[in-house]
Amino acid sequence: MCAAGVAHGMVMGLAAEGFHRENGEAEAVMRSENNSAIDFDEGYAKALALLHDCATPDGFVASPSGHDNYRRIWGRDGTIISLAALLTHNSGLIETARKTFETLAEYQGPHGEIPSNVDTVAQRISYGGTTGRVDANLWFVIGCGEYWLATGDDEFLQRLMPAIEKVRFLLGAWEFNSRGLIYVPLTGDWADEYLHNGYVLYDQLLYLQAQRTLARMHAAVHGSSDHALNEKTSRLRHLIRANYWFDNAKKPPDDVYHEVLYEKGRAAASPHCAGRHWMPFFSPAGYGYRFDAFANVLVSLFNVADGVQRDKVDEFIVEEINNDDLPLLPAFHPVIEPVDEDWEDLQVMFSYTFKNKPYEFHNGGLWPMVTGFYVADLARRQRTEEAKKYLQAIHQANALAMEGEAWGFPEFVHGQKLTPGGTRHQGWSAAAAIIGHHALDGQPVFRINDDET
Repeated sequence: MCAAGVAHGMVMGLAAEGFHRENGEAEAVMRSENNSAIDFDEGYAKALALLHDCATPDGFVASPSGHDNYRRIWGRDGTIISLAALLTHNSGLIETARKTFETLAEYQGPHGEIPSNVDTVAQRISYGGTTGRVDANLWFVIGCGEYWLATGDDEFLQRLMPAIEKVRFLLGAWEFNSRGLIYVPLTGDWADEYLHNGYVLYDQLLYLQAQRTLARMHAAVHGSSDHALNEKTSRLRHLIRANYWFDNAKKPPDDVYHEVLYEKGRAAASPHCAGRHWMPFFSPAGYGYRFDAFANVLVSLFNVADGVQRDKVDEFIVEEINNDDLPLLPAFHPVIEPVDEDWEDLQVMFSYTFKNKPYEFHNGGLWPMVTGFYVADLARRQRTEEAKKYLQAIHQANALAMEGEAWGFPEFVHGQKLTPGGTRHQGWSAAAAIIGHHALDGQPVFRINDDET
């Protein structure tokens, strides 16, 4: 195992042993319920109904429930829900996607910041917590481009281009040293209560996709290619391939960001990590080594990974992560336990209450949303049976009861107990099911993509 090493394995084994001993009967009932297959058409219909429940005149809310600040228009959640809405060809949902992006642009900050979330009724705008949310800006650009391509709404593109260009400038400033990668502070993206920061792979991948989207929009608006942007995009792809995958080559790749940091990071990487999955981040303090599931899915979906790397990641998921009772992807793996060095820092990383107990939330919680993008990637690679298996797991998770009501659409599922957690009626958990269904029908979730290279 990476990072947490033997101590993690011992604690996990002891915890599992105690859990089975003390809760065997309850667990057996729960696993039996989780193993009952759910009709794909029913799962899709329930997910589609929740997307309609998330629709408001101002765009998609993260959840129609009143929990915390989820009943707001979110840059990240709103875009992912909109990607699913565009696949449905439902005019009402597509209109709500348009309103989502228009609302986010309306409440853009003075430097180009796209809101993390906005309450249009109370006029409350959040650009983040203790730090701003970098990925809200990236998802916004990607979402605008996907809406425009899906609908051919040129008037929308013309109207939002000033806001999009402000985001483009801001993202360039966040490179800090103009060397191609954006710097992400602690709590600066969707893992907003987790310990990763610096040059985070997930955000670099969204940055790459945002640049591809900007290039496509620029060519449409101006009638010509932006050669500097195309060159920047190509270089970013090379930077990602060079800096986040460790191999056995004697010399570091040509596009290494910092040769000494890279060599030290590669030397410190466990064989359980190096050459098996992409590294989650690096910073001036060194590399992180835990498995970032969302990043490892996007790196394939955005055509950065090659065939060998894709196969290695698939193997890692099967060998190290998969739970046959409910095969969903965790946010990060392995879990940070109280015996780990990171535990003390993790405990102070929260906004309201501590969510990252072992196997919960980002700390080993299983996410239908992340798994939905994996289904899309597997289907695109014609790995149909695997894609169906994970889509079935998404439906099973979405069907879990919360607060006494079936089809709770939980935010995440506990990584050991397989019980629902987080906020119920989560829009992007429904989006995962819709994205997976249409991917199996041959519809790509991202229309803007480079050809396979």
